[in-house]
Amino acid sequence: MNIVLDAFGGDNAPLEIIKGALKAHEYLKVDITLTGDEEKIKTCAQENGLDISGISIRHAPDVVEICDDPRAVCRAKSNSSMAAGLKMVADGEGDAFVSAGSTAALVVGAQYYVKSVTRGVPLALATLLPTATQPFMLLDCGAKVSCNGDTMVQFATMGSIYMEKVMKVNRPTVGLANIGAEESKGRELERESYKLLQDSQLNFIGNIESRDLPKGECSVVVADGYTGNMLLKLYEGMGKFFGDELKKLLTSSILSKIGAAFMLKNVKAFRKRMDYKEYGGAPLLGTKRPVIKAHGSSDEKAIFNAVRQAKKFTQGNVINAMQKELEALNQKEKANIEQ
Repeated sequence: MNIVLDAFGGDNAPLEIIKGALKAHEYLKVDITLTGDEEKIKTCAQENGLDISGISIRHAPDVVEICDDPRAVCRAKSNSSMAAGLKMVADGEGDAFVSAGSTAALVVGAQYYVKSVTRGVPLALATLLPTATQPFMLLDCGAKVSCNGDTMVQFATMGSIYMEKVMKVNRPTVGLANIGAEESKGRELERESYKLLQDSQLNFIGNIESRDLPKGECSVVVADGYTGNMLLKLYEGMGKFFGDELKKLLTSSILSKIGAAFMLKNVKAFRKRMDYKEYGGAPLLGTKRPVIKAHGSSDEKAIFNAVRQAKKFTQGNVINAMQKELEALNQKEKANIEQ
């Protein structure tokens, strides 16, 4: 299995990408191809005493910057590290692609180079988030802002398949992000989506309010890209807030430090559960080949876990299952229109 890594995506590129690639190659037993400026990659490795002789490099001189127009990945910067990786995966030279670069550019590039798994299916940025019990998947987190009810059912279908195939959740439950539990709550989008999800074959449990997300009441939470991105950023922010406050409490005095020593194991377990680095990245669902969006500030650990997620994504036969279910949904929608 060959996992392609964007060596120049993210705040800590290329050093942390190279370190994560080496760790993944060693422990996950996968081949790694780094895309980016070959000379700069080799120089960075040499300056930091890293042996990358077991890692392949695909030369790509340009870099898609955060400030660039996302469309640059398939236009002015079609020779970028991100574009090169997406092309490799699209052409079958790699099994999955991982990038910590611009989210918007990655979505545009994946749509342009890798294509949708089946016609008419939008891409969805799906993020795994921690709860008191087990992680849930939130989608869409920003790839598609304008949605309708059919789109939300497609999101729920893809999320359910991913959670079943990759996260090994038996018959994943689906919740619809809304401002209240009642069926009549929300905008026209939520009301339409509720009815369609209720009539689907999915394990739909109804609306879920944002305050209930951390309880782990469902495996998949669906929302339009605008709402999902707002929920994601708030969730991440509160996680960091609680982590920082916990650290202050446990180090505020001699007594609290003594108490912290007895709680150290539990505190570490809590911080690990809340750490985005443990999940590695967000799968971009709806593409013909696996694409993972790693966090922009990813370090060696996060990149390693993103590659691990890409490996699971590839091995789980997720995309074939998605294609089958989504094509069936399209046929059903077409039949309803013709009636």
